[in-house]
Formats: sequence, C-alpha cells, structure tokens
Amino acid sequence: MQVADISAGRVEYRWIGARNPAAQPVLVFLHEGLGSVAQWRDFPDQVAADCGLPALVYSRIGYGGSSPCALPRPITYMHDEALSLLPELLQLLGIAQPILVGHSDGASIALIHAGAAPHPGLLGIAVMAPHSYAEPISVQSIRAAHDAYAGGDLRQRLAKYHGANVDCAFRGWCDSWLNPDFAHWNIEAEVARIRHPVLAIQGEGDEYGTLAQIDTIKALAKGRVETLILPDCGHSPHKDQPDAVREALAGYVGSLQGGAASR
Repeated sequence: MQVADISAGRVEYRWIGARNPAAQPVLVFLHEGLGSVAQWRDFPDQVAADCGLPALVYSRIGYGGSSPCALPRPITYMHDEALSLLPELLQLLGIAQPILVGHSDGASIALIHAGAAPHPGLLGIAVMAPHSYAEPISVQSIRAAHDAYAGGDLRQRLAKYHGANVDCAFRGWCDSWLNPDFAHWNIEAEVARIRHPVLAIQGEGDEYGTLAQIDTIKALAKGRVETLILPDCGHSPHKDQPDAVREALAGYVGSLQGGAASR
C-alpha cells in the first residue's frame, strides 16, 4: 500500500500494473459509501488484466487507511470529492487519461466529475449501481444499515477494513443520507452535461436503488450510454455477477481506447 498527501490529508492507494501514468489510460476505481481499497479485493486486478491497463485504487478521506474525516460530513460530500479531491489526486499522481470506474457513491462521484468539471484527459466513466437522486428505497436500506450498526455486528465487520476510521466511514455516509435535507440531493443537472461515453450497470435486485437510475442517465447524458442490467444481482454487481461485469468493462474500455487512438 502507498500513500499520497493531498490538501485534505493522507490517502492510501494501490497501484496495479506499469507505473507510467502519463503514457496510457489508467483505470481509477471509486469505492462505495462504505468501501475502501481492501474491499475491492482482486476485482481491480482482474479488470486491469482484462483491459491491459494500469489501475489506481484508493480509499477516500475517512476510509480504510486514509486520514480521518470531520463529522458530520456535509451532504455535499460527493461533490467535494468529485470537484476537488479527485482532481487533486489525479494531478498529484500524474494521471493524464483516467477512466473512472465507480460503485454506488463512487459512481455518483464519477457522474458529478464527468458532468461538472471533467479532467481534460478523461476518456469515459463506468458506473455500477449509480445514484442520480435520493430514492425512498435507498433511505429505507440505509436506515436498516443504521440499525445493524447500532445493535448488530456491522461495526465490528467494517472495523476490519477501516480500523480507527470505522465511525468516519459509516457515520459519514449514513448520517448524510438520513439527513432530511438529503431528500433534495440531486445530480441530474450534472448528468445532463456529461458528454463522455458512459457504461451504466445495475442489478435487478439492487436494494439501494431502482432501475429508474439507469433510465435517468440514458435520458439525460449527452454522450454515448451503454447499459447492462443484471438478473440475480443486488447492489454490488462486481461481486454478484463478476464475469458479466468484467466482460462489459473490457468491451467498454476497448471502445474508448479505439476512439482515443483514432482522434
């Protein structure tokens, strides 16, 4: 594991593959609201091998082995990451042609970044279980997670990955989503400004969002939108249907590389 120092603190990251980020595209993995470098397991390694590209996997501030965050997090925390901290990290590591691969909150961060202030070399974004706005099903599932954290073993299970950051990770996510003001959180305006190619993936059984999220991206984004809807799949497509997700990502990334080569 390596460490990068940005304005908000220390960021733990893992680099996969050749270390020459200015010379070729780099897959940048953006984890979910309770995720970290370790929780991706070997999925980024597999995708990097499938695509023949290096990859960056990092834990956002308040997660894993990165610096703690201040609580409560503002409900703008995904915008803050997309518009400030992610660009700072990409610049620090010299990543000239990122391809963002985001899951859940990480997917929303990718959408905001691509729509509001994309990296000048951004090639495209792949989003799994994205949120463009808060849905009742999301709040219901997060409230259930809140109860499991307070009275079950969820805190102990998460502490294996987040250590001293466990409360930052959980409360920073949960308390923001359960804030009554978060009912008005909406990034449709940012999605409507996306001009880069998008791959949007969601499971039919996603307990944190409906397929309306994918319909919104298809309807609003100005760039090419490919979709993959997976049966027998919940909120984590890369865990529930890894082979199908890897195949879709490899095809999508291959199309981006072909487009980049032709420009």
